[in-house]
Amino acid sequence: MDTTSNRGADLSWDQLPTAVTTYLPAHQAHDSKTAIGAFAADAVVTDEGRTYHGRDQIEDWLDKSSGEYTFTTDFAGASRDGGAGWDVLQHLEGDFPGGSVDLHYRFTVDGDRITRLVIEP
Repeated sequence: MDTTSNRGADLSWDQLPTAVTTYLPAHQAHDSKTAIGAFAADAVVTDEGRTYHGRDQIEDWLDKSSGEYTFTTDFAGASRDGGAGWDVLQHLEGDFPGGSVDLHYRFTVDGDRITRLVIEP
């Protein structure tokens, strides 16, 4: 994962919470065990219109989504909403329909854990 780019966003990779910088590379590396460790026990993830509640459902989603397509991910920037919210823009290229997409990973972080993640264009 290229973490050096910062296309017009307010924050660099190094300014993001540890939970976020742990989750994103682990997800790309198909390391579900490390990725799930970044989430709170009662976390919620929404991706492609589906919502997953708690670590068991999120881990199932991680396992399924990591094997569906092959892709690379580049950090494209990040911003903060002034509270517990972090918006990380990731550029993905791979063998999924369309081949290229910019996705917003909208995190809510409480302490050292992700409590909510919404992935959307």
